[in-house]
Amino acid sequence: MADEEDETGYDEEVEDGSSGVDVGHGKRKRLFSKELRCMMYGFGDDQNPYTESVDILEDLVIEFITEMTHKAMSIGRQGRVQVEDIVFLIRKDPRKFARVKDLLTMNEELKRARKAFDEANYGS
Repeated sequence: MADEEDETGYDEEVEDGSSGVDVGHGKRKRLFSKELRCMMYGFGDDQNPYTESVDILEDLVIEFITEMTHKAMSIGRQGRVQVEDIVFLIRKDPRKFARVKDLLTMNEELKRARKAFDEANYGS
């Protein structure tokens, strides 16, 4: 009987479309299709992976981004997403945390390099 309730709850959730990912599935513009194809090829897939595979992966990426954004909006300053909120959310995942740390460090280095380049070319 408990199994029937679980199945019913699942069916209602799927029919409701409340996940936000499947809404307009066929007609929705694919945002990351090109990048995901390149990443899949880089990780050993065929140069032209199946469209269905790319679509499923893109749905997962969009769902992850949406969930992280909602969580980040609920902590820190309400209704705003800041870098610190994202770092806070991934702090317990060592791989993601290390990657974010590397990207933030690289971003700061690029900012300093651009500033030094601009000062050298247009400086005082």
